[in-house]
Amino acid sequence: MDESQLSLRLSRAASYVEPGDHLADIGSDHAYLPCALASKEKVAFAIAGEIVEGPFQAAQNQVKRLGLTEKISVRLGDGLEVISKEDEITAITICGMGGLLIAAILDSGLKKGHLTGKERLILQPNIGEKTLREWLVAHCYTVTAEELIEENDKIYELMVAVKDPSKKPTATATQLTFGFYLKDENSAIFKKKWQKELEKNQRILDSLTKSSTDQTAKSIQFQAEIQEIEGVLK
Repeated sequence: MDESQLSLRLSRAASYVEPGDHLADIGSDHAYLPCALASKEKVAFAIAGEIVEGPFQAAQNQVKRLGLTEKISVRLGDGLEVISKEDEITAITICGMGGLLIAAILDSGLKKGHLTGKERLILQPNIGEKTLREWLVAHCYTVTAEELIEENDKIYELMVAVKDPSKKPTATATQLTFGFYLKDENSAIFKKKWQKELEKNQRILDSLTKSSTDQTAKSIQFQAEIQEIEGVLK
């Protein structure tokens, strides 16, 4: 297995893993990402973390089948609890989850000492990107790269973040919602993502106006969101 066999979204995440990294891939899904990187000797060591027994066994079988047991440790545990200090992890990948869940995993790892702040975070939320950016900024992480990836009719955001304790990053409300770089790049996929969001919000607003109960507060909220998206798309 190599990077050419990965899905598009995982191959883009893999591109931010640096040669010699000690990688922890959380929610590893058959350990596809660690296996692809280890088979090409792009990581010195990797952990494939799973919280459920079935996926854990599947990842173990994949690693054994490819003869990568010396380079990849498959571990059963909750989030970053699969990491120990001796692993000297330099990069963490968390892909294909909601931003709220990714933020919760990072927060728990930070509080329990499994996240040191020295790791490069390579995160791929499929929803709730704003929540994740808010967590990163609040915990002194700087987002250094962002991408949008479309695959199987779904659009994923990819963000890379590093922590510098000497700096306190700031972010505007617009950056938290639309990204630090994505808005300025204004790509076709960016427009597609936010056009879909605009249409969804407009449908919700239409349903609120037809409600038999007072929905004034919610209507005002969605009107504001619609205006913000329209402004960005222009």
